[in-house]
Amino acid sequence: MRKIPGIVVTVLALGLSACSHATDGTATPTPGSSTAPIAPSPAQAAPVTAQPDCAAGYLAQFNERQKLAQLLTVGVTGTADAQAVVRNEQVGGIFIGGWTDQAMVANKQLDQVTSLARVPLMVTIDEEGGRVSRVGNLIGEAPSARAAAASMSADDYYQQTLTRAKALKDLGITVDFAPDVDVSDQPDDSVIGDRSYSNDPDTVTGYADAMIRALHDAGLGAVMKHFPGHGHGSGDSHKGAVQTPPLDQLKQVDLVPFRNLITSGAGVMVGHLDVPGLTESGVPASISPEAMTLLRQGAGYGAAPFDGPIFTDDLSGMKAITARMDIEEAVAAALEAGADSALWITTTDVSKVLDHLEQEVRSGKLPADRVDASVLRLARFKGVPLHC
Repeated sequence: MRKIPGIVVTVLALGLSACSHATDGTATPTPGSSTAPIAPSPAQAAPVTAQPDCAAGYLAQFNERQKLAQLLTVGVTGTADAQAVVRNEQVGGIFIGGWTDQAMVANKQLDQVTSLARVPLMVTIDEEGGRVSRVGNLIGEAPSARAAAASMSADDYYQQTLTRAKALKDLGITVDFAPDVDVSDQPDDSVIGDRSYSNDPDTVTGYADAMIRALHDAGLGAVMKHFPGHGHGSGDSHKGAVQTPPLDQLKQVDLVPFRNLITSGAGVMVGHLDVPGLTESGVPASISPEAMTLLRQGAGYGAAPFDGPIFTDDLSGMKAITARMDIEEAVAAALEAGADSALWITTTDVSKVLDHLEQEVRSGKLPADRVDASVLRLARFKGVPLHC
């Protein structure tokens, strides 16, 4: 697993030693190239395995509630809101959305937030370019994925993205929920539309790989989305349930970029997508054990196993989830299904969610060892030096 150097800290109390960060020299596939998986660099090929005492030492600093809080990524409205949720509950991540007071980012107030975290805090954003851009006015505008693929080479796109990614890091962002690796020929203004690089999975692979490498080379984490593929979905999961084509069809097209990029070091965001032949009827992938197992094991769609972090799409503002259950149930369902980090867009329910998760652990519905495994996956993704 590639580590993110911009958020590595030395945990002196635990006596952990820092690990070096290797530069990814993976070549960028050209559009129309083979769908063979991109070869990982030597650093990526070697599994990151923590010595038992290092992992145990990291986990020992948390009580059960604090471990559960590490599995939450919550949207914040501004500096005071972010400070409160980090200070009071020590959540694992905050999310900068379109509703967030941009002064927190523009005026370097994120330092006031991250200083309250006992371990590295993920400061996340979804900065794709085009119409999904939160701080384009601060780091420079970028074309949509589809426009970029149509107007520049993958190498040029890498360079443009690297410049913007370095600017994101300078603002205090540590993780970008990008790229969108959905394969789609939908109209530009549809739910995915121009957020997709192309309706050709090889083209999507090439340009998404360029973005992932640029984010990593700038010191940021990348998270590709929306597994197992939103590009041919029946609608918008913000507005209601969405069904994809059957799994056998997804394997031929929509899952190809995930298969090709699964060793890239990026995390994966799972969408609220009902997949015939995979999920139980009507159950979104984001709360489906079958979907999480497909992603983790990989063999079911021809990919390598995946031990990076799995994030959910927003659990509180999308009717594909909110029409089924409240936020406490949704977060529990996602983590019990196999997600590592549950994302939602407000801090108001954090304490209530944690109360519910503690009950789920006590009942055995959310196994304590699975919580520990997720805490460690997220720590590695944040660059905590567990390999010692």
